[in-house]
Amino acid sequence: MPLHIPALTIRVAVTATATAAAALVGVLPAFNGSTTHATAPAAAPAVPVATPTPVELPAPPVALLMPRSAVSFASKIVDTRPAEAAKAKPRASARGALHMVTGRVTSGFGGRWGSFHEGLDIAAPIGTPIHVPLAGTVISSGPARGFGLWVRVRHADGTITVYGHINRSLVRVGQRVSAGQEIAEVGNRGQATGPHLHIEVVTPRGTKINPRPWLDQHSILY
Repeated sequence: MPLHIPALTIRVAVTATATAAAALVGVLPAFNGSTTHATAPAAAPAVPVATPTPVELPAPPVALLMPRSAVSFASKIVDTRPAEAAKAKPRASARGALHMVTGRVTSGFGGRWGSFHEGLDIAAPIGTPIHVPLAGTVISSGPARGFGLWVRVRHADGTITVYGHINRSLVRVGQRVSAGQEIAEVGNRGQATGPHLHIEVVTPRGTKINPRPWLDQHSILY
């Protein structure tokens, strides 16, 4: 009997040691030698992840989406509009004055070649537009002796302006014309030494006067 007590004591000590070791690994053995698995540890709480906010970028300029040749063509279209508008209204200068005709004065009012020149000659290429200085009514439009073709306009105060040697008339007798309107083209018809406009100014009393002071008085350019 004394021999069995130490063996029992040793078995109890070994069992206690095994129980302590099993507790460390989550397994609790029974004294009958069987084992039971411990419950798995709970998972760690999920850490919330911030969702990036979408950023809207501005649309690129249309020019960046177009081929270089298309951009160049578009710029030419835009740039030519002011020039075309200027060509459509050649009668108005930057100061707002009317431009009767574009040319060069070659002969003035007064004595010339042994006779009296009753108008002002302005040389210009055939077909150059002629614009009437003031509003009025056309009283002549067609053939005229010495001038080949002419146009005459009577203005509100009774003054008459004459446009001779014209290439073509753009108005008819009785027609009302506005200041700056194109009425004819420079020509070389009749007794002329070259293409030019011969303009005369006749007062309401029928006297022919120097056109230059009259044109300057009304701020007419030529």
